[in-house]
Amino acid sequence: MKKNWLLALVMSLVVILAACSGDGSSTAGEKGGEKSITYAATSDVVGLSPILMNDSVSANATEHLYEQLFKLNGDTMEVEPVLAESYENPDDLTWTIKLKKDITFHDGTPFNAEAVKYTFEKLRDPATAAPRASLMEPIDTITVIDEHTVEIKTLYPYGPFLATLSHTNSAIVSPTADQKQDLMKDPVGTGPYKFVSWTPGDQVVMEANEDYWGGKPEVDKFTLKVVPEISTAISMLQAGEVQLIDNLPTEQIERLEGMKNINIEKKEGTTIYYLTFNHSKERNQDPEFRKAVASAVDRDAFISKLKGLGVRSDSILGPKVFGHDASADKAGTPYDVDAAKALVEKNGYGSEPIKLLTANRANFILMAEIVQAQLTEAGFNVQIESMEWATFLDAARAGEYDITFLSWANVTADGSEMFYPNFHSDNVGSSNRAHYSNPEFDTLVDASRSTIDQEERKKYLKQANQLMLDEDVAIVMNHGFVTAALNKDYTGLQLDPNGKWYITNVTRK
Repeated sequence: MKKNWLLALVMSLVVILAACSGDGSSTAGEKGGEKSITYAATSDVVGLSPILMNDSVSANATEHLYEQLFKLNGDTMEVEPVLAESYENPDDLTWTIKLKKDITFHDGTPFNAEAVKYTFEKLRDPATAAPRASLMEPIDTITVIDEHTVEIKTLYPYGPFLATLSHTNSAIVSPTADQKQDLMKDPVGTGPYKFVSWTPGDQVVMEANEDYWGGKPEVDKFTLKVVPEISTAISMLQAGEVQLIDNLPTEQIERLEGMKNINIEKKEGTTIYYLTFNHSKERNQDPEFRKAVASAVDRDAFISKLKGLGVRSDSILGPKVFGHDASADKAGTPYDVDAAKALVEKNGYGSEPIKLLTANRANFILMAEIVQAQLTEAGFNVQIESMEWATFLDAARAGEYDITFLSWANVTADGSEMFYPNFHSDNVGSSNRAHYSNPEFDTLVDASRSTIDQEERKKYLKQANQLMLDEDVAIVMNHGFVTAALNKDYTGLQLDPNGKWYITNVTRK
């Protein structure tokens, strides 16, 4: 009896060991010979049409389904052709763009000049109500010269135009598909991946485009999986249930670094986080008040909490943004709490409460708590008000604050496209949530946008940047890093400073 029991135990162990020693065909990310990657996103896509979507999660999907005429090179930070073959400027208002040949959309429709014209005309049509229609604002006319040549005339010389055409929302769609179906739910582009399905609240599934003009990707299946809690997503990454996450939270870095089955990728990015004032309020228009606040803020104390995921620079235009000049990195108001205290006492700034508005995101809350303590030490009376992200953006737009923290991803990595939306008086009440209005600054920014001489643009951007630092218009907390964690079985993830990433060239080891 005892021998039979031992024999059964041995046989059970043999079966278990056999099951565990398989050939690897069922390992994470590969089933039945199919190579797949699952990306964990903390929220669902809003939609899958580049014309109508305007959020980073949707962009992670659309950047693999569609393509733009141009793309930012993440290493050189230069704009390079993608669907375009080349371009020329016969004059300052004209952009003649030659297109690549023999490319088709996923539905078989040919990619050509008519498709480019259709996409841009729809994007800028007021009836479309596209959230980024402003990308096409400089355009006067779009003309099809021949099947593979399109001529675009602008209303004025527009220096950032190629950067604009590299934006996620400038991707080219299939005119045939757009007229037949809802691209927000059933997308059709020219990209390396084709749409399979979208289960709202659960996942988006894509498959490799067998006929992709750049060559079929090695990864056959790409899934965007909705995992609302980042801690859960990290656990799934550790267990091999997902292979990719991005925007790694600072508080989880040590945990991630201790995981043996992943590689962490980090790169200096174009994102900026800054403290600014509601410049429409009389107190905030006092230069000494702004100087007192700027002197009281120790940015280094905040940077030290980021565990290497923040770049210290006073410059509004960060090191990875067109127009950055290294001379501005230390040109802001230095931390000097004694100077701040003197200004507070001299002007009685501590008598009136300051409403510090912040979003309820972890890094914003951290900034708010640190800055509140620093301003309190200088003699200010600061009260924090925290709001959910969408509500926060509405409140900031409406000017319902004294000081606040804002951020900007800067997908185009262009200085004009930082200054114009966020601080130009044209955009007060919309994207200019700082409510800043300064004719001298506006003139410099307008000049940086209205020449196609890139060296001239840099000169105007340098002057505009220094003006903001001299007047303490905004206090840079940090320039961000872009981050991702990828299963070690894979290599070749493209991670760009503007926050975009691509699995197109990912291979399995």
